Amino acid sequence: MTARLPVFPLATVLFPGLVLPLHIFEERYRALIRHLMQLPEGAPREFGVVAIRSGWEVAPAPGRVVAGNGEVTLHEVGCTAELRQVTELADGGFDIVTVGRRRFRVEQLDRQAAPYLTAEVSWLPEPTGPDEAANSLAARVIAVFRQYLGLMRPEAGQLTEQLPEDPTVLSHLVAATAALSVADRQRLLAIDDTAARLRAELTLLNREAALLRQVRAVPVPLAELATPPPAPN
Repeated sequence: MTARLPVFPLATVLFPGLVLPLHIFEERYRALIRHLMQLPEGAPREFGVVAIRSGWEVAPAPGRVVAGNGEVTLHEVGCTAELRQVTELADGGFDIVTVGRRRFRVEQLDRQAAPYLTAEVSWLPEPTGPDEAANSLAARVIAVFRQYLGLMRPEAGQLTEQLPEDPTVLSHLVAATAALSVADRQRLLAIDDTAARLRAELTLLNREAALLRQVRAVPVPLAELATPPPAPN
């Protein structure tokens, strides 16, 4: 089954159940938010978030679109963002809060149908019912994730106490929270089977934890790096 979605290319990967706040300032995406707000009551107010793969250097492919002054290639698998909160700003922009909902695969992109990008998408399968393999792996992932968070930030204890028990929800939370590259997160999003996603996360978490132990350093947000140190007394 396919559907047509507005598409928002971003330099990030959205996972089902995760919150994504956005500041909307480009006119074409302001038009998208206005369109969603005008939908009838009860209609799903959602758009597709698709991570940007790369730019000029990538060879032509079905997922290529033009953005700004250059060409941008999108990944094939994305996640819908459901509009939960909208704040209209004085300059006509919006601050919005969205929540990831459904994974999809981009079948065909369309740059002509609307001011913003739209796409024909097919919905990807989600697990239903209990999965013994996933349940067993979830316990291992929780243990490794707690160790990893302890290496990243010693104060992360509160988060580890709130980890979900549902294996699929856990797999999405770990993928979104760990300090992984967009490429790593994209690979995790594209995995249909929860157990397979958890196995991949075990490998990634063990890799990242080993690197942290070796270098004894943790990634620092760019915003922190940009802050000048306090002046000496």
